[in-house]
Amino acid sequence: MEPAVLDAIASPRRREILRLVWHEEQTAGAIHRAMPDVTFGAVSLQLGSLVKAGLVEARAQRRNRFYRARREALGPVAEILERMWDDALWKLKLAAELEETRRGPKPRPKPRAKSRQRRGKR
Repeated sequence: MEPAVLDAIASPRRREILRLVWHEEQTAGAIHRAMPDVTFGAVSLQLGSLVKAGLVEARAQRRNRFYRARREALGPVAEILERMWDDALWKLKLAAELEETRRGPKPRPKPRAKSRQRRGKR
């Protein structure tokens, strides 16, 4: 397998993008909406890496670009990826990896609703 392919699938973000375009074509905007913790520019860079590695093909239609995985480019690794994506433990690992590689400020926890004061005796 080519080193560029291995480099491409080494990134948790690029693996997640591959998963998103594995079964159906997606626009860059749809991929970005599925990964709200990164900028559109970051998604675009990751897509460029996947296209360059030959793992994703891009198709222009009007103002949009549609992306689709090239499963055959991964050979036997494609089956391994599919098994990983179906595994619950892998999903937890991916969430942790994505959070770890996230740039910028961490999301703030949502404020808790204030509990109602008890009426009556104090």
